[in-house]
Formats: sequence, structure tokens, C-alpha cells
Amino acid sequence: MELIEKYFGGELTPLQRERFARLYDLYAEWNARINVVSRKDFDSLYLKHVLHSLAIARVCRFDEGARVCDVGTGGGFPAVPLAVLFPCVRFTAADSIGKKIAVVRAVAAGLGLDNLEAVNVRAETLPGGYDYVVSRAVTEMSVLKGWMWNKIVPGRKGTLPNGMLVLKGGDLAEELAAAGGRYEVFDIAQWFDEEFFATKKVVYQTR
Repeated sequence: MELIEKYFGGELTPLQRERFARLYDLYAEWNARINVVSRKDFDSLYLKHVLHSLAIARVCRFDEGARVCDVGTGGGFPAVPLAVLFPCVRFTAADSIGKKIAVVRAVAAGLGLDNLEAVNVRAETLPGGYDYVVSRAVTEMSVLKGWMWNKIVPGRKGTLPNGMLVLKGGDLAEELAAAGGRYEVFDIAQWFDEEFFATKKVVYQTR
């Protein structure tokens, strides 16, 4: 929780601060039943999962009423931390594995997040109508675009035009060349100084 205070403390309401603080116990409880976060580094939950997810907020601030879909959410990252940070934004957290979605629903209920809907579906079957698509290391950009590109509506419901914001790591040259289109790559290390973020990036793509 100290990491969240370090980088976002100045903008959190008491309710947001309480929700971020409760994440650890909620995930600890559910992770003991259904493994959605690697148990060997669970103590790094705030670093490797929560703060990592919030890097997206350093690239784009979503407007009130924006519709954001997290594809392949797993245990709820980045959707859950972003839903806490943006309580007036509507989030859909999608995953094809029902057990993981059960955890996301339980965590969201435990936090009282009424702006997050967790759905057990394959990405290809999502209805669309989203302003932004977010994701974390689910698949290559070209595949994600194939699933979701036509489900993003034109416009601008945040500080950047509608598009995809994807958490990635390592050398992305070949992957982005294969995906094509216009994109920007942001180094997370410019905002967060922990060593974990040295090679981590946010890839933003719009039309």
C-alpha cells in the first residue's frame, strides 16, 4: 500500500485509500482458494500487480462515463485497480476462465465496486461499444487487435483518443511491426523508479 501512497496518494479520496488498502487481504483470502496471483511473489502484490496496472493511468486519464474493457483480466488486473482509481468509469473485466472471473467478482463485491462487471466470455464474443481496451500480457498486439479493434468506438473519452492501452515488457519491435498501425510506447520507468519497471511499457494504439 505504501507504493500506492507514494505515487497516487495526493489524488486519493478516503474511500479509494480504504479500497486499495483492502486489496491485499481480499486477494490473500481468494488466492488461497483459487490461484490467480503467483504465490511465490504474492508479497509483491502492490508492486507487480496493483501499481503495474495503474501505469495505464499515467498514460491516459479516463473521462466520467467512459467504457473500458479489460481483455484477459485473469485475477482482475488491470481492471480492479483502475476501477478503484476511476470510480465514475464503467469497466468490463473479461476472461474465458470461470474460476478467475469468480475471484474478480468476489474482490469487486468485497470492495463495493459497482462500476466493474466481470464476465466469463471469450474476447471474440464481447459485444463491443468500448472507448478503450486495456490488457496485460495476454497475447500479441496483432491478435488483440483482431479480437477487439472493431469493438472500440471512435471518439475521445479521456486525455487520449479512444484506443488500446496494453501493458507489455521487453523488446517489442517485431510484435508492433506485425500489428501495424499507429502506436506509441511509454516506458513505465519514467514514472515509477522501482527496478521491476525497468523494462516495462505501456503500448497505446489508436486509429
